[in-house]
Amino acid sequence: MIVMKFGGTSVEDAMAIGRLAEIVKGRADKKPVVVVSAMAKVTDSLVAMSHAAANGALPEALKLLKALRQRHLNVLGGLVNGKRQNDGRAEIQAQFENLQDVLRGIASLGELSPRTTDNVLSYGEVLSSRIVAAALAARGINAVHVDSRKVIVTDNNFTRAVPQDETNYRLRDVVRPLINDDKVPVMGGFIASTPDGITTTLGRGGSDFSAAIVGAALSAKRIEIWTDVSGMMTTDPRICSDAQRIDAISFDEASELAYFGAKVLHPATLIPAVDKNIPVYVLNSREPSNPGTCIRSKAPKSRNMFRAIAAKKGVRVINIRSPRMLMAHGFLRALFEAFDRHSVAADLVSTSEVSVSVIIDGTRDVSPLLDELRKLGKVEVETGKAIICLVGENVRGRVGMAASVFNVAASCQTNLHMISQGASEINISFVIEERDVPEVVKALHARFFPAKSAAKSAREVEFLPVAEEVAVSATEVA
Repeated sequence: MIVMKFGGTSVEDAMAIGRLAEIVKGRADKKPVVVVSAMAKVTDSLVAMSHAAANGALPEALKLLKALRQRHLNVLGGLVNGKRQNDGRAEIQAQFENLQDVLRGIASLGELSPRTTDNVLSYGEVLSSRIVAAALAARGINAVHVDSRKVIVTDNNFTRAVPQDETNYRLRDVVRPLINDDKVPVMGGFIASTPDGITTTLGRGGSDFSAAIVGAALSAKRIEIWTDVSGMMTTDPRICSDAQRIDAISFDEASELAYFGAKVLHPATLIPAVDKNIPVYVLNSREPSNPGTCIRSKAPKSRNMFRAIAAKKGVRVINIRSPRMLMAHGFLRALFEAFDRHSVAADLVSTSEVSVSVIIDGTRDVSPLLDELRKLGKVEVETGKAIICLVGENVRGRVGMAASVFNVAASCQTNLHMISQGASEINISFVIEERDVPEVVKALHARFFPAKSAAKSAREVEFLPVAEEVAVSATEVA
């Protein structure tokens, strides 16, 4: 069996869901399980209406709710008719009545807890999965809706819940029999519940994670992530118009890219797949014939020095300087215990005898952390920075590689704030001003990813001796 996960743009309207149905129908013999995100922009709308209610603007929240309800009813009407449409409309109306009650409760209390946030956000996937199930059934597919909250069990860390072992047992008990009966289970991604049935979510982007959880529990042959792009690219095509599709990439490489800014996959998506060695395919629902990108435990050697370039914008640098570090032990422990107490993750770390520099996400309020760090030494914060990450096989073992990278960066007249290479054999990262990202990424891509028109075909280079590989410029081995 396979797991097919469709993102928000793949279920954004009736036309998109129609394409989804054709794709699923073409894979009916693979015994698919379908996992779907909320329709595009729906989660953002749910966030907006919940905050409006909490801030005392209930009429604004209800206005957003009304528009969202009409959108779902319109999509349903474009996909099914007769009894299915009537049943679907009744279900959608009931869900929005419940959501309206929740919003009124938020407005009455004047606050929005993480638990209530998860309750509100869950409606996106609950609604989209029911609509998709109805659309598949209307097209002759033996689809059945499965409420993910009944089978994916997490802790009570609301908004970022962690799946528990019970999930595997429930998926096997509930979903496996449906597959054996030649039915197509349709589930909402992102959503789950605690053991006592309280709704939780896996965090933004968690629908990919849900698909991997399902695939691992059911020992899927493959997991397909259907998006609006044709796989993973050598860099962001919005920055570099000549970005190239990556045919195959390793789990480790893809995880690094996802963490450092590549938007195709959620960073946690690959963990269950890695554990079970299940290949993950990134595919385009608008171009289903495109082979996309295969992510697996080990990928063929790249013809280039690197596999891809990622850029993570909006980071900040925290510099902590303290003479107490000199010839002293225990300082770093105290420093990172502070980070742990405030649940702040570090992207990159650089140390010297009397200072430490740490890169963190720039979107979080870390004022309490900074107050605690000031007890350890002088603290400076630099904003408007970005991480450039080049990922490839055996990066650390290639002589002259770092010099090549930094020569390109120097040609762009950009200042490097931090450099990280030794911690990983598959990436080299450095920090620059955010405004310099487009120029630096374009220059790096031009240097390390020659145009395909200048490359030999994959068939020509596939069996070249290792000694000749350095001179070959093809982007991938087929």
